[in-house]
Amino acid sequence: MNKQSYKILLVEDDSALRFIVRDNLELHHYEVDVAEDGESALERFALQQYDLIILDVMLPKKDGFAVAREIRKKNDQIPVIFLTARSMNEDKITGLTLGGDDYITKPFSMEELLLKIKIFLRRSTVHSTGTALKEEEGLRIGKYLFKEEDLILSCGDFQRRLTLKEAELVKFFSSNANKVLSRDEILRQVWGTNDYFLGRSLDVFISRLRKYFSLDPAVRIVNLHGIGFRFSIKGSDQG
Repeated sequence: MNKQSYKILLVEDDSALRFIVRDNLELHHYEVDVAEDGESALERFALQQYDLIILDVMLPKKDGFAVAREIRKKNDQIPVIFLTARSMNEDKITGLTLGGDDYITKPFSMEELLLKIKIFLRRSTVHSTGTALKEEEGLRIGKYLFKEEDLILSCGDFQRRLTLKEAELVKFFSSNANKVLSRDEILRQVWGTNDYFLGRSLDVFISRLRKYFSLDPAVRIVNLHGIGFRFSIKGSDQG
């Protein structure tokens, strides 16, 4: 049995797939609650504390996107993995725009799902326990302060709790400030792999981070056409 028992909410309307996924997760010592539709998922989320959510996009009563919107209003930090159909690639982009952390395309292997779950739970535990950075050692990015232990990016009265993937991207950019970074390098370092739709996902995250950093004109994410990006911090001695 794991030293820490993680609780997962699995939201999937396909009874056969729901049974297979739940069975495999429980074999790996995860506690699993299931929901067959969006409304039931939100009811369970309101009553229980979960460490991770696996969320199908096509659901009865309330679709996965609507569920994700409601979840993100209440919790910015919990990892959300979307399940999407192979023919619905735009779902991936929409899901990430809504604050999803990752997606898996059906049909998928249980090994892939289990690996993603393990990675996100490990990262989530590090952040929530505050072991990554001491509180007084927040990362300075121009006028911003990024506290990795609670995923908070702040500047004056502005404060934003980042998703895990947003936080990883900020950390990678800040550690490579003023350097030319190829799209391939960013994707492989932050997502672990590179494909066309991950590239589209990266654009979604870049757009989101630009809004967050808009309060300080000295901090910019510069698009280098055909190459990648440069995380520019004026006055930084990095790079």
